[in-house]
Amino acid sequence: MKAAGIDLAGVATRPTGFCLLDEHLRARTRILRNDDEILAVTIESHPGVVAIDAPLALPRGRESLSVRSDVHLRECDRALLRMGIKFFPLTLGPMRQLTERGMRLKATLESRGMTAIETYPGAAQDILHIPRKGKGLDGLRDGLTGLGIRALRPGMTGDELDAVTCALVGLLYLKKQHLAIGDPDEMLMVLPKPTA
Repeated sequence: MKAAGIDLAGVATRPTGFCLLDEHLRARTRILRNDDEILAVTIESHPGVVAIDAPLALPRGRESLSVRSDVHLRECDRALLRMGIKFFPLTLGPMRQLTERGMRLKATLESRGMTAIETYPGAAQDILHIPRKGKGLDGLRDGLTGLGIRALRPGMTGDELDAVTCALVGLLYLKKQHLAIGDPDEMLMVLPKPTA
């Protein structure tokens, strides 16, 4: 049992964090760039699930990001708001590129028979009561280590640590110890159960 976590960047010129986490909570991370590299590394890792930090679907009633609309939030986004968790809407500036890239990546992975789920490491970290990377990478690394994640090292980037968080959510998904928020006919966001 193993899960891949991807902290996806909006564009290939920025680093994407990747983590493969096994059932013993051993994390192997790396930085990837373009879509071909992300897909190759993910597919050759043979994970049971791929947990991606990016919006993977548009809100119901929105046909595209290129056409103006007053529809900005999905039901999973509204659930985050009700939980008091901060996030950037997928129609906001650079989030548009991230959303388009995430949707393409999900479609390709699923065409290869893989399961791709949407997660949000900031929300997962809030639920697990560990610091987000904005509070300091040492604190986030120590928080993940405190949850039992092994093989984390000093100097890991925030992208890698967020990918570790995504992979942890993926492992909880495989173990059915997850929370799925939103509307299944639109997009479910997968997060840790508060008791996980």
